[in-house]
Amino acid sequence: MSTPEALPNIDFDHFSKLDLRVATVKACEAHPNADKLLKVTLDDGTPEGRQVCAGVKAWYDPASLVGRQVVIVANLEPRKLRGEISEGMILAASDLKAAPATDAEGKPGPEERDVVVVTIDKPVAPGSRVS
Repeated sequence: MSTPEALPNIDFDHFSKLDLRVATVKACEAHPNADKLLKVTLDDGTPEGRQVCAGVKAWYDPASLVGRQVVIVANLEPRKLRGEISEGMILAASDLKAAPATDAEGKPGPEERDVVVVTIDKPVAPGSRVS
């Protein structure tokens, strides 16, 4: 297995523009219009909370995420994903388990990945900054 190539370095000013926060998953369901997405309702410490769409449906049953604390990018510009608003991003790690096999024509097959949502090991207040 090969190590992923590193991205170019950034300076601290660029890093400090990311607003990483802890959020608690209040509700989670399959996205109604996308095969790979979950629609997640988060308590991010604000009165209204927020909704994000997360591409982890292949690795997580929606009910298994409810109540867990996750790390989010809170200042990502909102966008519509298949008709649902996503107001941030849940961070996850992706681990390539095996090199993709090739088919009869020599084309690479699907990669086997394990995706793990970044969680907090001890409860903290929703909205807490991550640094």
